Amino acid sequence: MAAVYQALHRRVSSLACRLHSTYVRKMRYLNQLKEDDNLCRQAQTSGTFYLFHNLSPFLQKVGKKYLVPQLSAAETRQILEKLQEAEQWMEKSVLIGCSDEHRARFALDLGALDKSVIESELQGSFTDLRKALFVVDGKDSPLLASAQSLLRWHNSHQYCSKTGQPTEKNPAGSKRVCHASGVTYYPQMSPVVITLVSDGSRCLLARQPSFPPGMFTALSGFCDMGEDVEEAVRREVAEEVGLEVESLRYSASQHWPFPSSSLMIACHALVGAQRAEISMDTLELEEARWFGLEEIVEGLKREPSSSKQDDGSFLPWFPPKQAIAHQLIREWLQQQTA
Repeated sequence: MAAVYQALHRRVSSLACRLHSTYVRKMRYLNQLKEDDNLCRQAQTSGTFYLFHNLSPFLQKVGKKYLVPQLSAAETRQILEKLQEAEQWMEKSVLIGCSDEHRARFALDLGALDKSVIESELQGSFTDLRKALFVVDGKDSPLLASAQSLLRWHNSHQYCSKTGQPTEKNPAGSKRVCHASGVTYYPQMSPVVITLVSDGSRCLLARQPSFPPGMFTALSGFCDMGEDVEEAVRREVAEEVGLEVESLRYSASQHWPFPSSSLMIACHALVGAQRAEISMDTLELEEARWFGLEEIVEGLKREPSSSKQDDGSFLPWFPPKQAIAHQLIREWLQQQTA
């Protein structure tokens, strides 16, 4: 009777699985990998690996394109065996997703190993993530960003804040546990508002001293404790450019790995045209100004490499397509030309 019940249960489970969408099956499989250590270790043997070195992803240039190679478990182990580091390093990988066919994807940071040896062996280079996001395909950007954030979180949470004792990550890298105190730590993201301010016919963009020359973007800032999104937007706009928001609307959100792991909450904000004189916070911003429609159109066409003029100054250019600030600027442009 028990055998009949088990067979029936398997049939029902199989049917239920087939009825679910590919996305649902993927999400449930990923959750299993996070909860079942043995299943995750098994997935490592057939999964693919994205390599990092001190949080910089490995890229290969093919023609004019930059590719993000996915190494098989065998290829990754072969590289590590040449460095005599195979077993202990595979355990340091973190789960970052899976394919529709349930082939798990992992990220592995080899920062303590010789970078030049790995680059020579694989015919590529480890590239700063900010630069990588400009050159890789759009589908690879979110994966690299989330992988770097998770790897960075593990680097900075190796000890328990309560006991000072070492913490241990699970095979998936979805948590760390302090066995001395029993405390479990989970990766966290900080909410950040990013806002494109408009007075109806112009939009306001700004730059910080740390930005690449000529780059302007939307205003942004971390949410303070206890704030909702609306309060954070109004405060940031008032603090940074001295303007009072009359209305705002939500646009979209995006994970962003800088400076650590942030959830960018993108909004459009409207200020009164009669009270649109900028009073800039010089401690935080280097420049803030209004851009008209034609300037936005030209700025979106411009590449960073072509923005420098003969006199050494730089024409304005905007964040890459992968950044949510770019989306905000595009949305404003579409609204103006509708």
